[in-house]
Amino acid sequence: MVVPDVNVIATDELALRAAEKIAETLRKVTEVEERACLALAGGTTPRRVHEALAARTDVPWPLVHVYFGDERCVAPDHPDSNYRMAKESLFDRVALSPSQIHRPSAELLDRDAAARAYEALLPARLDLIILGIGEDGHTASLFPGSPALNERERRYIPVVGPKPPPERLTLTPPALETAGALLMLAVGAGKADAVARALEGSWDPQATPSQLARRGSWFIDPAAAGLLVGAR
Repeated sequence: MVVPDVNVIATDELALRAAEKIAETLRKVTEVEERACLALAGGTTPRRVHEALAARTDVPWPLVHVYFGDERCVAPDHPDSNYRMAKESLFDRVALSPSQIHRPSAELLDRDAAARAYEALLPARLDLIILGIGEDGHTASLFPGSPALNERERRYIPVVGPKPPPERLTLTPPALETAGALLMLAVGAGKADAVARALEGSWDPQATPSQLARRGSWFIDPAAAGLLVGAR
């Protein structure tokens, strides 16, 4: 039985604590490996974590390669682009060369070809995947009831989700299952029900895809933890 690593942290400290955990994980990986492979998430809370991570001086950036857990099918300079957010909040602030940043070409009209090309770039195993959780329980761009949740072979595929922009590329369950570590971020009372279902609900990733990250480290604020029995 998986015992989740749940960290309930004050909202104004959460980004700092999550960045500390990310830096620690990357250092541990690079102590034994030539490089660390990190996958980023989109969203408001990840942006704050990126900014906190960029302010740290103990991240082995020369040894880090960055990937994307999912991406919206828009141009890289579009306001909805996860790449654009990461560039503004992280890449422009740290010592990462272009060769260390691996962006999916999600703007290509052939979504499947774009996903397959990106899958070919992925390492055999991502060392750390940062994730967020939606109010519906989705994570990355794996939405409840999505056929993508049945994928067992491919690690990056195109999907159509219920949230705009609907067309996206995403990591699949096998990619999450084989990752060295997962770090989930959740802030706000709107996430409380999804967090409770993900961490304490009956196992049903089809209904709550974020259960795929149950084994990871969860960094959540008190509002997001409000319905957790284990946090009371």
